[in-house]
Amino acid sequence: MELNEVIRKRRSIRKFKPDPVPDDYIREILEAARLAPSGTNLQPWRFVVVKSVEKRRELAHYTLKFVTNAPVVIACCTDLTAYKQTPQRIKELAEAGAFAGTDLETAGTEEYMKRRREMDEHALRAYASLNTAIGIEHLILRATDLGLGTCWIMMFQQKGVKEVLGLEEDMVVVALVPVGYPDQDPPARPRLPIEQLLIKEV
Repeated sequence: MELNEVIRKRRSIRKFKPDPVPDDYIREILEAARLAPSGTNLQPWRFVVVKSVEKRRELAHYTLKFVTNAPVVIACCTDLTAYKQTPQRIKELAEAGAFAGTDLETAGTEEYMKRRREMDEHALRAYASLNTAIGIEHLILRATDLGLGTCWIMMFQQKGVKEVLGLEEDMVVVALVPVGYPDQDPPARPRLPIEQLLIKEV
């Protein structure tokens, strides 16, 4: 599918067929997320693929019921320890030539770190989650391209979901994404016109 078509065709799907999702499709949508951009190439996203009926039943206690009716649920998480790898990520970017032709080309890791905005714990968490969101959207668009339906879910109990999935304290669940073949064909949702979104051109 052409990218513009994928973007226009994507819908939030809340009814799924019971047909299993092929493992290679799951791999492909995770690969799309892996290739997403992130600030300083931090790549803080982590994923738990939930396929078993038993685990989905457990998850159902902590989120909307339709979520776990999908044959696959992907818990999209942020690793709060990822920022500790920032110097290594900067080194990798420099070696890959990412800063060529910019004022960061000769900055070095220490200088680069000085130029970064200082962030407290809450800001770091928000920053990492924002980057993870980019990966999630890549995942969702690739799923649409493969003929799968998804829905971005943030209505869940963080503590309960983490307990069911056995996640460590430093892992934060950003969204649950049910994945499966759509059992509905909803119309396009209303969207604001560009004129209401564009503040100005300067």
